[in-house]
Amino acid sequence: MNPYLNSLQPYPFQKLRELFAGVTPSAAHHAINLSIGEPKHATPEFIKTALINNLDGLASYPLTAGVPALRTAIANWIARRYHITAPNIETQILPVNGSREALFAFAQTVIDNCRADPVVISPNPFYQIYEGAALLAGAQPYYLPTTPENDYQMDFSGVPASVLSRTQLVYVCSPGNPTGKVMSLAEWRGLFALSDRYNFIIAADECYSEIYFDEAQPPLGALQAAAQLGRNDYKNLVVFSSLSKRSNVPGMRSGFVAGDATVIAKFLLYRTYHGSAMSPSIQLASAAAWDDETHVIENRRLYAEKFAAVQPLLNAPMPDAAFYLWMRVPNGDDAAFARQLYQDYHVTVLPGSYLARTVDGNNPGAGFIRIALVAPLAECITAASRIQQLITQLTPQ
Repeated sequence: MNPYLNSLQPYPFQKLRELFAGVTPSAAHHAINLSIGEPKHATPEFIKTALINNLDGLASYPLTAGVPALRTAIANWIARRYHITAPNIETQILPVNGSREALFAFAQTVIDNCRADPVVISPNPFYQIYEGAALLAGAQPYYLPTTPENDYQMDFSGVPASVLSRTQLVYVCSPGNPTGKVMSLAEWRGLFALSDRYNFIIAADECYSEIYFDEAQPPLGALQAAAQLGRNDYKNLVVFSSLSKRSNVPGMRSGFVAGDATVIAKFLLYRTYHGSAMSPSIQLASAAAWDDETHVIENRRLYAEKFAAVQPLLNAPMPDAAFYLWMRVPNGDDAAFARQLYQDYHVTVLPGSYLARTVDGNNPGAGFIRIALVAPLAECITAASRIQQLITQLTPQ
């Protein structure tokens, strides 16, 4: 067996099941699950229709590089969304089976084990795929804490040169999971400078880029930042995006990577052998989704409505974007709070410590819970009311 498998920690939701083992939730309340970042809004009918109308694609083996119609739709969307020149559909765009699969596979492509002790840097807390991808590629994860004290930014100033010199890949997530933090142009400028100096590749996870609250101010994207800084070749930068959150189609497993043509050519080679081509039917339904923005605007409206109702009830900090509230718990024990909330009020949230790693005795997710506002509005309001009841119950008078 692959010895690196022994390095993997239990996935957060496995730990959550273990936390709830033996607990019988209160029968006085119906269940509300806000722990998983799974979109629950209805899939638009036109996407379903596009999928049905293209079922003949099931009779063909798919192209790993994707059909031109999909690559063109993605390139045109990038140009519209970020006000930049459309990427080259032959060399700078590659459809993938959702961002999760691609984020994992990318590390297997990038990491060079012939170089001593390769390092992969990620935020902390983080999406657990970053860590698993690093470990199974034979690299050492290096965690940068993103906390209220540093405004949830990845601060590279304290990373030793000895670590940066071994760094081959940096995962960033903007808007962030779980914090919702959006990286600024200044942060991108600093990261690009480090990439140029140490020659590492940047994997920019942007799966939450289309969940934001002001139509006039969409989050800055990595390709957009690169273009604004004159980096039109997107050197050492690859962006990962997905339809799952944007278009409420997590079951389609559809996304793309875009950026540095040299890196994407190597990723395409890896994927050709990996056998991870997207179904032709899914490709054409995806093209229809990327071509339409009306349903995405409505999707944002639904999330904004939930945040407007729930955030004041909990007095939790508003994120820059995404659909999570990242909130401190009154007793400082996030796992105990989540367990009691499930037991007494039948609401499921995710302990923040499950999304982070302890470094130098500190877990930057400890004392927080992640609340995914994915349930219908009425359920989100009800859940917020129950959470507030527990907070009141635990807060000394």
